[in-house]
Parts: sequence; structure tokens; C-alpha cells
Amino acid sequence: MSLRNIACALMAAGLSLSACVSAEEADPGPISIHGNIQTFEIAPVLLAADAFYPGEATVKMGGIANLVGGANIPGYGSEGVADVATHAETQLLRYSVENPNVRVVLNVTEGLYRIVARRSAGINTVADLKGKRIATIAGTSAGYFVERMLAEHGLSFNDIEAVSVMPLDRMAKELEDRNVDAVAIWEPYSEQALRALKGDAVEFEGKGIYRELFNLNTTAENLADPAQRAKVVAIVRAIMDAAAALRTDPTRAQELVSTIGEHDPQDVADGWKHHNFAASMPSDLLDVLVVEEQWLAARDERPARSRDQLATLIDDSVYREAVALGAAK
Repeated sequence: MSLRNIACALMAAGLSLSACVSAEEADPGPISIHGNIQTFEIAPVLLAADAFYPGEATVKMGGIANLVGGANIPGYGSEGVADVATHAETQLLRYSVENPNVRVVLNVTEGLYRIVARRSAGINTVADLKGKRIATIAGTSAGYFVERMLAEHGLSFNDIEAVSVMPLDRMAKELEDRNVDAVAIWEPYSEQALRALKGDAVEFEGKGIYRELFNLNTTAENLADPAQRAKVVAIVRAIMDAAAALRTDPTRAQELVSTIGEHDPQDVADGWKHHNFAASMPSDLLDVLVVEEQWLAARDERPARSRDQLATLIDDSVYREAVALGAAK
């Protein structure tokens, strides 16, 4: 058995994680990762940095803005230049308008969203959301999810009142206090909303309609630089290995999400099932971008890009190299 396999067997037993990186792997150098560390979707990245990347890996709050020199969202960013950055596909589309050099190299996690609503507000079906106040964030993956769910029932975003609630952990209280009628957001805030309503809750899942694609991104310039590319391939391989490990035993990944994201461990455990930690390249990624581009372009009042233009944002060569790297071990 290889050192990596021995180490990962130890990990499954709840023992040392640090040995999961094989001594035979060359250190490609330190890598800087920026992403929203308060999301559950980032779990494979946190575990990869903690145990699988064959070098020093730092994870800081931020996202694609740190790749392209953009302004950080207040409260959701930190200074520094990223080698790779996580973000939902919605923000890839938004940032790439002015920065067409951004590239998706891996889908880290699929976020499985839902709408949590109050039955006592007269809500029993998605159609009943018409005219209701929904706590969400328009222009994000959550807002797009609401748009897709409503469209399935002959409604549009204009048929509801979108309410911005900050910080996000206030959403459950706003729902409980009847200031809003429903919540549509990522975890753990949907889980908190469900708990707040107790027996008065109704859930509408987006399975088959929309799933958030929480991706790892870099730039064309990084991929063209041999030293930078080696780091990107190594972190992609590490995330794939970390995702495989946490699918077997999520204990360490949940600890990292709870500690780094400052979440209640019970919230993490309860909301975990609403994610698919795939660490792959979805075959329908371009199809998703094409449809979503139409929505986002209309919101931003700009022309929608063509399928060929959007195809340039996807580079699966790193993923293929990472797959080959794993097969060679």
C-alpha cells in the first residue's frame, strides 16, 4: 500500500491527516486560495489545504476579485492576490465580462438549494409565492435559483418581493417574526430558517431545476505559466482527493467548516446533505452558463455573450492533467 493510501486509511480512522500527502510528491510551491470561507461548499478546498496539497496552501476570504484585481465585497473579502479562487458560476459570468481571462478549472461542489416558507402565510406550492416577501440576494446564485423555481410555475422574479437581509444569519429571525414569508439562500441559513418555523414550514427543493456550481477558477495567464500551472494542477488534484475522503468520512471537513467559517457544528451537520462534493467537471457546465448568461445579461442591461464566447471560460485541461496525476500514483 502506498504512503498516500496508508495515510488516508488513518484519516478514515480519525487519526493523522498530515500524512495524506505523499512524500514522493514534489512541492510545487505555496499557493494562495481565496473563497467565501463561510460557505459549506468550500469544504473540499479547506481539507485539501489542510491535508492534501503537497506544499503550503493558504485559504482566505475573497473570490474571483482577488484573481483579477477587483474590489472585494465589503465583509466578504480580504486583501491579496489569488492563484486560484472559488465562486459560484453566477459570479464567474459577472466578473468575466470585464475579465475574459478568467477560467473555470474544476467544479468543487454542487449546492442543492431550497426555498423554506411559512405554511401559515398561505404557501403550500411554489405558485403560492406570488406576491410574497422572500429573503434572498438578487443577482447571486440564490437569486437565480428563485428565478428558475418561479419560472417552472409560470411566475417571474417580478411576481415576488425580494428582501435583502444582512447579516445572513438574521434571515431565520425575520421569517420567524413574519417580516418575510420565505427564505431562499445557501446553507446554513436555510437550515436555520427551517428550524425557526418548526411545524409551520414547507420546503421546495430545486432538484432537477437548478444546482449551484461552486467552482475553482484561475486565469489564462496562470495556466500559461509553467510554475503557476503546476500549482493549479496540484491543488485541483488535492481537492479531488479531499472530496473523495470527505465523502467517505466528513468529520475533519466538517470541523474545518465549523471552525474556519465560525458555524455551529450542528448547523454544519444538518446542512451537509444539501451539497454534492463532486470535485469534477460537469458535462453540462457550458449549457448552464449559456442559459444563466441570458438572465444575468438582462439584469445587468448588457448584450448576452454567445455560446462560443462562454466556452472560452472553461478549461478542462487542468482537470484532465489532475486525473492523470492521480492515476499515476
